[in-house]
Order: sequence, then C-alpha cells, then structure tokens
Amino acid sequence: MKTNNWKGYKLNELFDIYTSKDHNLVESSEGKTPYISSTMSNNGVNRFISDRPTQEKFSITIARNGSVGSAFYHEYDFCASPDDVRVLRPKFKINKYIGIFLTTIIEKEKFHYAYGRKFGTKRMKETIIKLPSLSNDTPDWKWIENYVKKELIPKLPKNAREKWSNTFKINPIINKKLKLKSYNWKWFSYDKIFNIKKGRRLTIYEMEDGDIPYIASGSSNNGIIAYICNDTTNKKGCITIACYGSIGEVFYHDYDIWASDNVNVLTLKNNKLNKYIGLFIITLLNLEKYRFSYGMTAKVSRLKHFKIKLPVKSDDSPDWQFMENYIKSLPYSSNL
Repeated sequence: MKTNNWKGYKLNELFDIYTSKDHNLVESSEGKTPYISSTMSNNGVNRFISDRPTQEKFSITIARNGSVGSAFYHEYDFCASPDDVRVLRPKFKINKYIGIFLTTIIEKEKFHYAYGRKFGTKRMKETIIKLPSLSNDTPDWKWIENYVKKELIPKLPKNAREKWSNTFKINPIINKKLKLKSYNWKWFSYDKIFNIKKGRRLTIYEMEDGDIPYIASGSSNNGIIAYICNDTTNKKGCITIACYGSIGEVFYHDYDIWASDNVNVLTLKNNKLNKYIGLFIITLLNLEKYRFSYGMTAKVSRLKHFKIKLPVKSDDSPDWQFMENYIKSLPYSSNL
C-alpha cells in the first residue's frame, strides 16, 4: 500500500464526538439493544438491554477507559456507556468498508494511552490520523472503500467473506425467549464431559504458508496466529484452551485446525460439539480464567479435575439441545 499521498486529519474534522446518555443498568432488564462499553471484544457489546437506543447506526465508538483506544464500527442503533466510550458521528457518508478501515487506523493510536492516561474527549478531538487523500486535500473515501472490498476481504477465510457479502441480521434463529434460571444445573468434572489432549508442536521451520488455521496461546483472533498448509491435527467442532501465554483463553473452532503444543484441545465425549453448543460452553469455560497464572498453568492433568456447571435433563445428563436452542434464541444468532 503506497502512502505518499496520505494526509493527516484531526478526528474532530471528520466526526462529531460526544458522550452518550447515561443508563441505569441495575434497573434495565435483558433486551435487544446492544450496550457498548470498554470491552475490546464482541464489537464492544457488553450486553443487550431493554432501553431504547440512544445512538444511531453508522457510528464509531472509541474506548476512553478500560480497553483504551479500542474502536468499533456499528451498523445498528445502540446505547453506550458515558464513562467508558465516546461516540463518533461521521460528517461524511460512511459504510462498513470505510468504517472498518477507519477503526483499524484509529486503533494504531492505542499505544499513546493507558489507565493513567485516558483517551478523553479533548485528546480524541486533537488526535490526528493519516488517510489517503485527493488533490483537494479531502479523504479519498472511494479508494478506501475499494481497497477493503478488493484487497482485504478476498484474503479473509471463506466464512468471513460470506459474512461480509450478506446483510448483517439482528433476528435470532428461534423466536422464543429461553431463561437460564428456569433450568436445573449440575456440576461435572471436565474429564466426564470432554476428551482432553495437548496440541502438537510445530516449529517455525516446519511451517508452510497455506489455509489451515494454526492455533496458539493468543488472546485474540480466535487463537489463530498463522495459516499453514501442514496436515490438520484436529477436525472442526473442537475447543482450545491456552495452557501458556494467555493462560485459560478459550476458543471454539468450527473448522479444521492445527493445535500447537501451547494449547489443549477439548471435544465432547457423548455429543457432537456444534457451533451453538460450542459458544455456550466456551462462555462458561472463560469464567474459569481467573484460576490460572504463570505458576498455575492449564495443563491436561489439572484440567481433568476442574468442574463445569451445565443445564441438565430429568436424568441429570447435560441438556445439549437446550444449550443449542439458547444460543439460537439470542439476537444476531442468525449470523452464526
């Protein structure tokens, strides 16, 4: 990418930047409105609330607190935390291609900020980002859109390309609200539910570029750090838990992978682990991350004795169908 025709722009030249309305989360019940906070994952969505949206779609949010500098583009109406994020309304016509380009550029400014140096409104307004420009010194939005469409999206994995080509859907697969509290739950040791095995070592000298996701102990990108053409070690429908590095980080994989020796691989003993059950389970497994540290790694022998609480049927066996249906009943599940 040539950058000799790029020019710096202050964020307040491109956006109106303001603080969102406050919401009483204690009184707000579960609903369909995305609530954006300072989390660096899930497009900034912390939960779904019953309040009416206060922010319009086609906006960008930037975390000023917590995961400082995390930026997300939203193609849906939403609510936002007034303390954790700032809302950027574009002064130009934006779309998802331009939005994802801009959030990537904005996140390059993260290193300037930390807990003791928040990305407040004043600093945000004065922040300069560089963008490709036309001869009249205005951003070349058409070039940006075409670059994302023609250069970046074609390089994405197949399932990600399909997500971009379709309209993002808010509707759930099952139009029935299911409640977790209405079910009986029971504790199970990991080794009663899962087959657990350590991944396989692959040195950098043995790696060859390809299409197979290589999973290591990272905390982002679903644990994928490279794409290789070596044989897969695990078929789709498995979970990985990082045993070193980002210890305890859990991801579900709906595709064949090579699991490195920095992760453990979990599959269900008595049921197929589809993407809906997988997402339900990794949410529970991620709650256990606090148990791990540098001196307390997530090795196989230790994991076998850990316990997970699952919804059960009348015979006290895990109710896999309920778990699947619960995920299908959530907003946006039709995009999975």
